[in-house]
Amino acid sequence: MTPTDLARDLASRWPREVHERVDARRPLVEVTCPPARLVDVCRYLFVDRAFSFAGLVVEEAGDTFELRYLFHGSRGEPWAHVVVIVPANDPRVPTIVQPVHAADWHEREAEDLFGVIFDGHPRLGDFVLHDDAWQEGVAPMRHRFDARASVVERRPNTDWRPHRVVETPGAFVMPIGPVFAGQAESAHFDLETVGEDVIRALPRLFYKYRGIEKIAEGQPVDRVLLLAERFAATTAFAHGWAYSRAIEQIAGAVVPARAEALRVFIAELERFRHHVGAIHAICESTALVVAASQTAMLEEDLLRVSGALTGHRYLFGLVVPGGLTIDIADDACRAALARCEVVLRALNDVERLLQFSSSFLDRLEEVGIIAEADAREAGLVGPMARASGIARDLRKVLPYAGYDRMTFVVPTEREGDGYARLRVLFAEARQSVALMAQLATLPSGPHAVHVSPRAGAAVGVVEAPRGATFHWVRLEADGRVSRYRVVSPSFVNWLGFHLAVERFAFQDFPIILSTLDLSVAETDR
Repeated sequence: MTPTDLARDLASRWPREVHERVDARRPLVEVTCPPARLVDVCRYLFVDRAFSFAGLVVEEAGDTFELRYLFHGSRGEPWAHVVVIVPANDPRVPTIVQPVHAADWHEREAEDLFGVIFDGHPRLGDFVLHDDAWQEGVAPMRHRFDARASVVERRPNTDWRPHRVVETPGAFVMPIGPVFAGQAESAHFDLETVGEDVIRALPRLFYKYRGIEKIAEGQPVDRVLLLAERFAATTAFAHGWAYSRAIEQIAGAVVPARAEALRVFIAELERFRHHVGAIHAICESTALVVAASQTAMLEEDLLRVSGALTGHRYLFGLVVPGGLTIDIADDACRAALARCEVVLRALNDVERLLQFSSSFLDRLEEVGIIAEADAREAGLVGPMARASGIARDLRKVLPYAGYDRMTFVVPTEREGDGYARLRVLFAEARQSVALMAQLATLPSGPHAVHVSPRAGAAVGVVEAPRGATFHWVRLEADGRVSRYRVVSPSFVNWLGFHLAVERFAFQDFPIILSTLDLSVAETDR
């Protein structure tokens, strides 16, 4: 389906009610509709056309709010941006969570940060800005909110109590966090039960909400890049790359072939190191001390490879709009690949040993199951989704940087349990090294081109280690950022946390959490 075909289809379904504009520079259809038609249009795209929901962008423009719902199709299909404009003094739209459950957290976040009301949403408020620390109505993303001034008068809800779902004799809530052993990041969990099995699980995040989208307003492109690659250090390169791709689209820049190949090489090195770290966390959660020590050493080896190759263990300061800040010699890449292949052989040995560890497998098999239908409804991404049978990977679905010319498969499993998620991590680690090997001979040419920012907006997409990430950027004519919106894979995947934890015993909770590989830092941005 071409953008023109999609536009005609939408026009025939809702004549004179929706207005379509085909973007001549990219495969995009912008659909402007009244609030009364929002749910119907989104249902058509998500349910009937099987488009994926990429995120919600709220922008304040004078006395109106523009709500932009991002949808993308599979390979060869266009993007669809559904736009609704409402008055800023009464920003109300119907919720779309019934047909598009994946939009749940996006709407809750927009209500907390902008004050937009989503009529019919089952639960608004007490999300990013906790009711026991903030009062309703602050709306820190509004233009009227001065981020440099202290909130001198806080009126928290002193009667705040945890949200209860289970109401039956003997039911109680087991609170965990926000600070507890084995968890480096601050997150609170309410586990409801009437015995040993968790009936309902509610995560409560944003204890370290940093407001990077607010800080980005009015900043030059290079300053915002620092925010993009620092809010989640273990996936810094992927997020910096996604942001840079958005700037490149706005500027119409063509990145040199050598720069794109080097970006792919570094991104796969980051994915390999990240997955080894995720496997280490799983081994540690099951108290498998030897395997945990082995994988920790392998992760350290890969951090040293990254440092030797690029000058930074976590790959900071490399990607910029237009390419990379440094050129990397072909021989250096081949040396890094050789060291990665040594680490991979050791990692494969660990996997073979784990396959015959019955005590380890007992904690993972048929535990923390997320069914494919539930994962699809929640819009899960990355290894977490692929372990439930959803073979969605932006490197295949929306190929970029030459991935469409490379040979690789998207590893998937069907069981959706902790062991399936572990197997996907191992398979993707092997795949990353194989992709790096395909770049043994890099194209010649420059490692960057100059990019001149100009007015416009675009979304940069990258398949980060934890899954699809989307960075929406709007630039003004002077090249400064007026709106920056990040949809990280962890923000998306936390919606599926309860699917894995519920119906299983308390003692399974930390192990299930480790297999989900959910980052608080990627969410508390």
